[in-house]
Amino acid sequence: MNTNTVSPVVDLVQRARVAQQILNGYSQEQVDLLVQSVAWAILEPNRNRELAELAVRDTGLGNAEDKFKKNHRKTLGLVRDLKRAKTVGLISHNPTTGISEYARPVGVVAAITPSTNPGATPINKILNALKCRNAVIVAPSPKGQSTCARLIEFVHHQLDRVGAPRHLVQCLPAPVTKEATQELMRMADLVVATGSQANIRAAYSSGTPAFGVGAGNVAVIIDEFADLQSAAQKVTVSKTFDNATSCSSENGVVLIASIYQDAIAALENSGGVLLDAEDKKRLEGFMFANGKLTSAFTAQSAPYIAEKAQLKHPNAKYARFFMVAETGFGPSAPFSGEKLSPVLTVWKATDFNDAKQIVQGIYSFQGAGHSVGLHTASSGNMMDERASQLAQELPVSRVIVNQAHAIATGGSFDNGLPFSLSMGCGTWGRNNFSENMSYKHYLNISRVVRVIPEEVPTVDDLLQEYFQRFPH
Repeated sequence: MNTNTVSPVVDLVQRARVAQQILNGYSQEQVDLLVQSVAWAILEPNRNRELAELAVRDTGLGNAEDKFKKNHRKTLGLVRDLKRAKTVGLISHNPTTGISEYARPVGVVAAITPSTNPGATPINKILNALKCRNAVIVAPSPKGQSTCARLIEFVHHQLDRVGAPRHLVQCLPAPVTKEATQELMRMADLVVATGSQANIRAAYSSGTPAFGVGAGNVAVIIDEFADLQSAAQKVTVSKTFDNATSCSSENGVVLIASIYQDAIAALENSGGVLLDAEDKKRLEGFMFANGKLTSAFTAQSAPYIAEKAQLKHPNAKYARFFMVAETGFGPSAPFSGEKLSPVLTVWKATDFNDAKQIVQGIYSFQGAGHSVGLHTASSGNMMDERASQLAQELPVSRVIVNQAHAIATGGSFDNGLPFSLSMGCGTWGRNNFSENMSYKHYLNISRVVRVIPEEVPTVDDLLQEYFQRFPH
């Protein structure tokens, strides 16, 4: 018996390293053609449809039509971003500082991906990795492995078309185990992790440089200047898309008291159903069994939730999403946390300052560092002032103004954020970055530093303001 059998993960990594060395010699033109070819693995409509349906069948999460849209839109936006980017050779030169920057690959990337987006997230990480001349090995969730494996088949077909090595893109084989994923993370050169906080902590403790994301629990404020019909429509779109699989989907909405009733009416007109105290209690009993969020309702439709939770509201079975009124936050108010389902928690605030305090309280419980939404006047000083306050006072990496949050946060064609399914949450969310994860996180940079004319400041020049106030 051979006791020196190489583990499957070791074999994957060895093959990836050989392939990556080949890709390392590609020109920018070759890399860009490679990226376009691999993007077609999921942008081709029939493949996209198959992957979307397979994802729902095997994970039981979301709905196929929305996954089809997500796969297309997120990939299309990413390819647009990548088409503009230079990732081979000299990428910048500053004649003033004398510094030139050269893009370099990191090597082999371990891409940890969740069951909520088993097609869109892997292809996002694959394209970013390839654009930077890296090989990538995807570690999908066990439920998402079948979708990932099928996606990799499509990717390999596209790699063949441009004559690139197949082992540039690989996937952990079924059954995907925690041990295999941990081994992959230890052996890779970089870990990019999206998913549960347990996965993120494992990535950070793997000993390999890692980018991970924080927990979602997005709250949005609808203030007294907002177009309530527009705000309600946007919240509804975001809250119901793919049955709220996105970490950027609104989990709570804070309404200013003066427009509270009208805002509730607008949300109801958009398909929401506000539950009474008894139905709220019924839903809580099913949704938070033993005080913890159950996965039974994750990314399920509102009618499904209504049936399983035995809700009595006459419109429950027709609802697009449910609303529950809340006054507190924290463990004693479980609806104040992330729900990953079409259930929206509603708070009433006396004014905008109170609304900020409520959001601060929510994020002290869960979701710090991610994002906050604001629906307010469409333009003007008030909009800018309030958005500025949120950006400077709340522990958030993004303030999304007058947009459908789950659509906008990961990049959209009508805002300037990079297209991504992985949002950094800064130190608030225990992350080492606070931007949308993009190709830039898959690069090393080598710098050429030249001699420039010396310019040495004096102490008086640098401390001028201090010395003016406190003479020495």
